[in-house]
Amino acid sequence: MNAARRRELYARLRAANPAPTTELHYKTPFELLVAVVLSAQATDKSVNLATATLFPLADTPEKLLSLGEAGLSEHIRRIGLYKTKAKNLLATCQILLDQHGGEVPRRREALEALPGVGRKTANVVLNTAFGEPTIAVDTHIFRVANRTGLAPGKTVLEVERKLLRNTSAEFRHDAHHWLILHGRYVCKARKPDCAACILRDLCDYRDKSL
Repeated sequence: MNAARRRELYARLRAANPAPTTELHYKTPFELLVAVVLSAQATDKSVNLATATLFPLADTPEKLLSLGEAGLSEHIRRIGLYKTKAKNLLATCQILLDQHGGEVPRRREALEALPGVGRKTANVVLNTAFGEPTIAVDTHIFRVANRTGLAPGKTVLEVERKLLRNTSAEFRHDAHHWLILHGRYVCKARKPDCAACILRDLCDYRDKSL
């Protein structure tokens, strides 16, 4: 996909959704961090259901730690891998208190040093909580980038680097949200809704559905 088509693709996504954001519910960077950690291999809907009862009781590292593993698990047990996630979140809270004054760090290296936080989670927090022009590549974005020809690559990191390199500054902050929402609701894995896609004529995908 050439530069002109890439710009048109983003321009259409912006026109359809001028102020995109995450579908996870949160009020603070800490709540966002918790929600994103919980969202691994889980739906945003299931995470929002869990945090709706969790955050009113534990919206800081201190309060979350005070729940303990059993107390935290009661709120998140319907989420996949909840036992591992509970342990990681409690360990993360302790590190935030011991090393960062109870605040979520704004540096990638510090975020990725937290248990359960990988590059994708760090990118989401940097972008959504702190306004950094990062692009977190999940399965939806990986699929959209490859199908459309926007940033084809064999690995998540390759796709991320191509997206950052080929996405102009005016679109870079919102690109993550546009692409994930497009992959979630239109360019779906099994049955992409090509007939309703506003990017259909720009897309390289050969097997477009009618």
